[in-house]
Amino acid sequence: MTEPGLRSGQLADAAGVNLQTLRYYERRGLLASPQRSPGGHRLYPSETVTLLRVIKTAQRLGFTLNEVADLLAAGQHQHSNRPDTGLQARAKDKLVEVEQKLADLTVIRDTLQAAISAGCDDLVACAGSACCPLPFAELAERNDRVHTY
Repeated sequence: MTEPGLRSGQLADAAGVNLQTLRYYERRGLLASPQRSPGGHRLYPSETVTLLRVIKTAQRLGFTLNEVADLLAAGQHQHSNRPDTGLQARAKDKLVEVEQKLADLTVIRDTLQAAISAGCDDLVACAGSACCPLPFAELAERNDRVHTY
């Protein structure tokens, strides 16, 4: 006779996560507490594989676990019809956040390329040079102005 559901190890393997992840998600409330076999083993419904894959995909898209929990809760309460709580609104917000990070990373990339091209070898020496492409001089000037008032 087979037991209904997946044991922890089977679920973890099927979803591509480790056992600690399952326990952590349970503690965080992302996964419901599973039933137990007569021997005390956790038994998860087969749909939990999909749920874990959804959680991991959302994380790869940049959502925090708190945001994932909110998205899952919003999905369970779709009858509210509040447009500001669903995936569309949150995905748009996350997209704005990602685009800002990309802009920041572009500035970092360009600054590092300038530092490499300028031959900067020593951060302290470079920071004291007027031709330093790194923003040390700008930051120092701003700090000096703030402290002289």
